Amino acid sequence: MKKVRKIYRNFDVVNQKKDLTNLYQFKNFPISMGVTNKNINKDQFFDMNWKISKSSGTIQLNPLMPTGVVYPKNHQNSGSIGRLWLLHHKSFANFIKKFNPKEIFEIGGAHGILCKEYHKINKKIKWTIVEPNPTVSKKIKAKVIKGFFNSYTKTNQQVDTFIHSHVFEHMYDPHKFMKILNIKLKVGDKMIFSVPNLQVMLRKKFTNCINFEHTIFLNESLIKFFLDSYNFKILEKKLFKNDHSIFYSCIKVGKKIKKTKLKNNLFKKNKKLYLDYVHHHLKMIKIINKKIDKTGRPIFLFGAHVFAQYLINFGLKTKRIIYILDNDKKKQNKRFYGSKFVVKSPKILSKYNNPLVILKAGTFINEIKNDILKNINAKTQFI
Repeated sequence: MKKVRKIYRNFDVVNQKKDLTNLYQFKNFPISMGVTNKNINKDQFFDMNWKISKSSGTIQLNPLMPTGVVYPKNHQNSGSIGRLWLLHHKSFANFIKKFNPKEIFEIGGAHGILCKEYHKINKKIKWTIVEPNPTVSKKIKAKVIKGFFNSYTKTNQQVDTFIHSHVFEHMYDPHKFMKILNIKLKVGDKMIFSVPNLQVMLRKKFTNCINFEHTIFLNESLIKFFLDSYNFKILEKKLFKNDHSIFYSCIKVGKKIKKTKLKNNLFKKNKKLYLDYVHHHLKMIKIINKKIDKTGRPIFLFGAHVFAQYLINFGLKTKRIIYILDNDKKKQNKRFYGSKFVVKSPKILSKYNNPLVILKAGTFINEIKNDILKNINAKTQFI
C-alpha cells in the first residue's frame, strides 16, 4: 500500500502562532467517511489528533490527510440525499435570489442540485461550477470545470456572484481561500455561502461536526474574522433550522474593514465544549452497549458515514450488528469503509421482527426515524 504523506499544520490557522496544545486523540480512525468496493486490507487508519490554540481558542486537526485520499470519488453524493438537504438547497436558492445575481460561479457544486433549484427561480442565469468530482446531470444547465478551486481557476469577467455551500469548513487554509476570493471578486461583487452551524452542532454533541474533512471548528466568530480580514462586509445572515446551516451574503468593499477581535476566553470555552462532547459519547456508548447485551433483537447501525465511524471508535460493540443502513443508493451493497459491514437500504428492516436500530445522525434523526416507522417497519426500536 502506498504510504500517505501527512500534511502538518503546526500553527493556529487564525493568527499563524505556533501555540497549539493537545486536546484529544482518536486512535486509528478511518481516513474516508464512505463506502468502498476494495478489500478491507486496503482501508487506511490514522490517529485523529485534535489541537487547540492557546491564543485564539481555535480547535483544529493536525496533521491533515491529503485531499485526494480524504475525498474519493464515492464522496460525491454528500449533501444530496434526503428531504432536509433538498429543503436546504431550495431555501438557499431563495436566499441567493434576494441579492439579484447576474452571473454565478459556484465553488464545489458537486451534484449541481443548487443550480437546478435556482434555475426554477431564474432559468436564464448563467452558472459555472468548479468541482474535483462533478456528478452534474446533463439536464442541469451549467458549465462544469473539473478541478479544485484555486488561484489558477479561470472565471468570467461577467461573474458578479460567487457561491459555495458547505465548502468553507473543508478548507485547510482559510486565509489562502479568502485571499483568492478577494483577488477574484471585484469591489461590489457578492459572495453568498452556506456553512454548517458547527457551534450548535458541537454543543448538541453531533458526531458529524468536525472530522478528517471538517478540520477546523469554524464557528460564527471565526467566519466574521476571516470575512473582515479580506474586506467582505456581511449584508445578511440567516439560520436554516437551528442546528443545520447558516446562510451568509457578503459584498466585497474597497475600504479595509476593522477586524473582529476574538474573545479572550475562547480557549477555556472551546476546550470545555469539546471535552464535554467526548465525555458525553464515552458515557453514551456504555449505555448503548449495555442495551445491546440485554436485548435479543436483530441490531443495525444507521449511517454509512462519519456518524457511525465515531460511534465505533468510541467503543460501540459491533459483534451483533447485522448491517449498516443508509438511504443513499450509491452506498448500498458496498462495504462501509473501515469496517467489515455491508451497507443496506433501511427497507431491509421490513424482513425482521422488532429490529433495533442504533441511530445517532444529528439533525437528520427525526427524518430518518419517521421514514422507517411510517414506511418500512413500525415495530422498529431506536437507541
